[in-house]
Order: sequence, then C-alpha cells, then structure tokens
Amino acid sequence: MTELLSSPSACIEADPGLIAKVMLMPGDPLRAKKVAETYFENPVCFNTVRNMLGYTGIYKGRRLSVMGSGMGVPSAALYVHELFSFYGVETVIRIGSAGGIGEDVRLRDLVIAMTASTNSNYAMQYRFPGQLSPQADFGLLRTAVELAEKRGVGVRVGSVFTADMFYNKNGEAAGQYRDMGILAVEMETAGIYWEAMASRKRALSLLTISDHVFTGEGLSAEERQNSFTEMMEVALDTAWTAAD
Repeated sequence: MTELLSSPSACIEADPGLIAKVMLMPGDPLRAKKVAETYFENPVCFNTVRNMLGYTGIYKGRRLSVMGSGMGVPSAALYVHELFSFYGVETVIRIGSAGGIGEDVRLRDLVIAMTASTNSNYAMQYRFPGQLSPQADFGLLRTAVELAEKRGVGVRVGSVFTADMFYNKNGEAAGQYRDMGILAVEMETAGIYWEAMASRKRALSLLTISDHVFTGEGLSAEERQNSFTEMMEVALDTAWTAAD
C-alpha cells in the first residue's frame, strides 16, 4: 500500500476511515445521495463541503462509497486525485450520462468507455513524450460487460469523447468524432482515467445515453430515471466485485 499523505484539501473534509476503497462517482451530488439512500444499508454522509455530497454504506455485505464529481475534467480529476492520494481509494467507477454519437448507439444504451479521446489539456502536466491515451482498467471493464449482458442491458464498449466544453461552436466536431468511431460525448472520463493511470489505481466509466447528437432524440425525466437505474445497478455490482 502507498503511504497516504496528509490532506490539504479544501474540498473534502472527512475522516479517511469513513471512505471505502471503492468509490462510485456520478457527476451530480444529488445522484450520489439517491444511490446511497436507495441501495446502501446504513449510509453515512462523509462530505458536505461545497455541497459535493459523499456517502459510505453497505451494499450486499460489502462497504462502498459514492460521491459527486461535478462537471468537467478539472472538477472530476480534482476529487479523484484527492480520493486516491489522501483517502486510500483504490477504485473509482464513474456513473454518468452521455450524448450518443455513433450511428448504432441508441437511447438508453449503456456505453462503457474503453478509452477517451479528448480536447482537454489536463495530461500536459505529466510531460509524457507523446499523446497519453486515457484508458479503463480491463478487469473492471470485463466484469461490467459480463454483468450488463446477464441483466439484458444493451451495452456498447469503445471510445468516448471527453469534451472541455458543453456548447461547441465548431459545428463539424460531432461528425468528425463519429467518423473516428466515437460512441458518445461527455465531460469527465479522460481526467478520471489519467488520474487512475498516474496513481496506479483503477477506474471505469459507465455512461447511459440520454440523448443523441444527430437524431435529436432525448429521454424524458422518467425514462432517464429508469435507464440510470440499470446503469447504477451494473456499476454497484461491478464495485461489489472490486471490494472483495
């Protein structure tokens, strides 16, 4: 085990013993609250700083945590870095939404990000002599695919695009992403994967397709809730295996 550093964090105020080694991470802190209250036994809130809610509880007999990440690589990577470096977290599983890009990607599909192309400059800090490809942990990825297939959840595995901007003035970008085989676009995965690689930890990103960039289709609030339930349960069971 790597020795933990004392935390200088202004964003997480928690006793390290309150945070489990396996962390689920939605972007929305209220979704973290929903996961904890719906699936955990005896959930305990370990963080309220900046309203970035975090909880730890018991899921099927094993201890897991869930915490929001906020939007974008800078926010998500900040929290993941501190969880890895200061709080003993070994595994982070992102659970989020994404816009469909691929022609055969459908609403409600579960996309599992094998790697993430990006326009983020976050990896510049590593001074890697080339382009450092952010990638998932294969063991987590394989487990998630197997669990999704057993549940009959439509699952696609491949590359996503992690964007630094939600509104893109370049109207040709989405078509260029699709031409390179990108399945979906979102805003956090690349940063989470880079942090895991740099820390020798494990990460995986599970994404529900909530809308499609080219067809204009989108899920209603009720449909989003049901589809996200499928994703969260695959993620929870994947996290459960990692907590063994």
